[in-house]
Amino acid sequence: MDTFIYKKVAGITALSASMVDFKYKKHAHQEYAIGVTLRGIQHFHMDGSLQLSYQNGVMLFNPEQAHDGMAHDKAGLDYVMLYIDPQMLLEATHKKELVKFSKPIVYDYGLEQRILNLSKAILDERDGALCTELFISLTDILVQNDLMTNYKKDNTLIKKAKELLHANLESVLKLDEIGNELNLSKFQFIRLFKSHTGITPYQYYLNCKVERAKQLIEKDRDIYAAVAACGFVDLTHLNKHFKSVYGITAFEYMSYLNSTNI
Repeated sequence: MDTFIYKKVAGITALSASMVDFKYKKHAHQEYAIGVTLRGIQHFHMDGSLQLSYQNGVMLFNPEQAHDGMAHDKAGLDYVMLYIDPQMLLEATHKKELVKFSKPIVYDYGLEQRILNLSKAILDERDGALCTELFISLTDILVQNDLMTNYKKDNTLIKKAKELLHANLESVLKLDEIGNELNLSKFQFIRLFKSHTGITPYQYYLNCKVERAKQLIEKDRDIYAAVAACGFVDLTHLNKHFKSVYGITAFEYMSYLNSTNI
């Protein structure tokens, strides 16, 4: 059985997941995602190559790093994941500019234990002060183990393209109009965007709509307002795409909000 449990404390979201048949479609998050494989093998494609995280493997995803995900075999997969706002990580590590993880998977017992300690505290809905202290302990070991490097900034065209996509999340994606803004044909634009991000403009755009809907649901507790604000046809449309990124529907996520401190 596939189960996904989300909790949020002190600005950090924790996920406890158990997967057998479910498969994430290619997507990316705006946050850093840091997790541990507890049982089985996490199978995902990222940056053009297959990655396998075995038991005790620590998975490190950068913001906007496109990937999919599934259990490697019929035995299934259990894992935990932390989602951390980029600005929050910068403040905790005293970095001035966005950094990125240099490796997608590492095997480090100390790091693993700090991730597990923080995820357990969040999933148990412990006090925010405790979770913040555990988060600082986690960021300390990330810095000490030299797992982060300077982030390569987007070139001017890709940066402008992302700004245009984010500015029109409530509308239908119009590739011709964006291409014109960039002095490119829509075909040139698609190829350029995918070569830099690993994801098509449409996939990126849809992913941004889903993430924005999640933020609005958390903020306003109004799922139908999120449907309208993000340009989804109806709740069924949002639920379908929400599940491909988060493993549960937007409606199920809303139920978690109403029963926890998220």
